[in-house]
Amino acid sequence: MDQLNELIAEFASLVWGLPLVILLIGGGLYLLILSRFLPFRYLGHSLDLLRGKYDDPNAPGEINHFQALSTALSSTVGMGNIAGVAVAIALGGPGAVFWLWISAIVGMSTKFFTNTLAVMYRGKDTEGNIQGGVMYYIMEGLGKSWKPLAVFFAIAGLVGALPVFNVNQLTQAINSILLEPQGIETGFMSNLIIGIILTIITSAVILGGLYRISRTVSKLVPAMVAVYFVAVLVILFINLEELPRYLGLIFTDAFAAENYKGEPLFGGIIGGLMILGIRRGAFSNEAGIGTATMAHGASKTSEPVREGLVAMLGPAIDTLVVCTLTALAILVTGVWQSSDANGVSLTAAAFRNSIPYVGDYVLLLCIAAFSISSLFSYSYYGTKCLNFLLGAENKHYYNYFYILSILVGATTSLSMMINLIDGFFALMAIPTMISTLILAPKVMKAARVYFKKYLE
Repeated sequence: MDQLNELIAEFASLVWGLPLVILLIGGGLYLLILSRFLPFRYLGHSLDLLRGKYDDPNAPGEINHFQALSTALSSTVGMGNIAGVAVAIALGGPGAVFWLWISAIVGMSTKFFTNTLAVMYRGKDTEGNIQGGVMYYIMEGLGKSWKPLAVFFAIAGLVGALPVFNVNQLTQAINSILLEPQGIETGFMSNLIIGIILTIITSAVILGGLYRISRTVSKLVPAMVAVYFVAVLVILFINLEELPRYLGLIFTDAFAAENYKGEPLFGGIIGGLMILGIRRGAFSNEAGIGTATMAHGASKTSEPVREGLVAMLGPAIDTLVVCTLTALAILVTGVWQSSDANGVSLTAAAFRNSIPYVGDYVLLLCIAAFSISSLFSYSYYGTKCLNFLLGAENKHYYNYFYILSILVGATTSLSMMINLIDGFFALMAIPTMISTLILAPKVMKAARVYFKKYLE
């Protein structure tokens, strides 16, 4: 098991090297410059779209803008925001948060392009149903000669969409917050029981298809973000005197890296800190990875640019708001320096220190909602990938494999789970960014026409 752990860690480090960081951040900056910040100037319009002001029930697609964003957010507003941020701060200190922010701002631009393409170049599956996603816009936008790139994305997506990280962290949270304080022995059997319960809950929703998934998460996502927001505001208020110092440290430590504990990479320690923040940012908001294109590609709209504008809100909500809340809660309480905990346990320590008696349970409630909603969405992404590879008539088989993987995630180690999903997330980014960069001028042409038609 140790050798397998080491092998998967080496695989994740290899694919998350300098070339991929250049592709994600360099490619995102290119898209930002190419757009001349055009989509950012219409954030108000994005919110109007999200509220349903321009919804057309007769437009092609399966779900409305709000449901599409909720489905995408339910996969990104998850354990990456609670455990992933904690991992970044434990390794990189306050400076890691700055690079999380950079990845979010660049990611907003990337999301605009990828999800505009997801609607602009929708394809059809073997049953004649309209489908969206990276693999379809590669085929429809670049042509059938690019099919190997589309297949590469779909194969990587089969593993990248597995829920093992979320399940692993939820299991750890239930053990440390709920079971162990009550004197209940935790181990393989308790983990297995948690896994079985999660399997039953997940099965009840995902076997009902996209409509049931989108309807469930469109109610769950706003509620869970609101509860988490209020809880962290309480923590910040209690530790208000520490807040200015840590807000300053986020900026200064990003370039001094005095608290960085990871391996030096390109550019030395600063390079290692950049990669740590960007990697955790990508895991959090998935900008440039391509999973969200499968949710937004199912939106009921005949205007591709509209979906790009709605999708662009994802990294703002996910990383600039939720990840920042987690980071500040961990920093102002000082647990990042005084505790050996990592992942979700570090965030739990921050809640426990500031909100005695109930803090742990509030966090556990949020973690459960975050994790379970992620389980619903990622199953949909995996079925879309299998649909593309083997046909619509076989896509349901993925759900059985997915459900089995929940039990695996509940009973295996954290480091292995993080590295496995990180590695395949990185592989998904390669075809996503290559195809998006090639097709980006077509997005800008459509955007100029759209903004002139509707907003000038």
